[in-house]
Amino acid sequence: METMTATTKRNTAKTINPADANRPQAETRRERAARYVLAGTRLALGWVFLWAFLDKLFGLGLATEAKNAWINGGSPTKGFLAFGAAGPFKGFYNGIAGAVWADWLFMIGLAAIGTALLLGIGVRVAAVTGGLLLVLMWTAVLPPENNPFMDDHLVYAAVLAVIALLNAGDTWGLGRTWARVPLVQRFPWLR
Repeated sequence: METMTATTKRNTAKTINPADANRPQAETRRERAARYVLAGTRLALGWVFLWAFLDKLFGLGLATEAKNAWINGGSPTKGFLAFGAAGPFKGFYNGIAGAVWADWLFMIGLAAIGTALLLGIGVRVAAVTGGLLLVLMWTAVLPPENNPFMDDHLVYAAVLAVIALLNAGDTWGLGRTWARVPLVQRFPWLR
């Protein structure tokens, strides 16, 4: 009984200094590696979005031929939405194929999401809008070709959520600087 009392006294003697609670703890190797992997994934997804924008804008010949480039009068939405859409939403997507407003929204979205992810700023907004765009693209071709439900669009949308939740813009990006902007401090969802 006496030993328990001495142990109890030792444990209660240890008090938590409030200053220590706010002090960042040392990062483990695993945490550092995870932070870098997420930053690399953020950069990769940013490039996926920005590349799609550049290819459709200039017709760089990979997914879009030069003659169909947006700067040459082509429509970034017409080909896929008019001829590639399938499934229960085919009529909806066929109806907006080539619409000027759809082209502008799509291209602005690709450019803004890609730029935000590459810079590490506005990652939460980019993740939500990018996730929405990816889910819409998933609904354009239902069911997916190689799986009854899952495809890369849904996986990318989930990865965007993880990137936003873990502040992946802080590593190899301007996320920490962005977080100090007064507007972002007032509205943290802009982070």
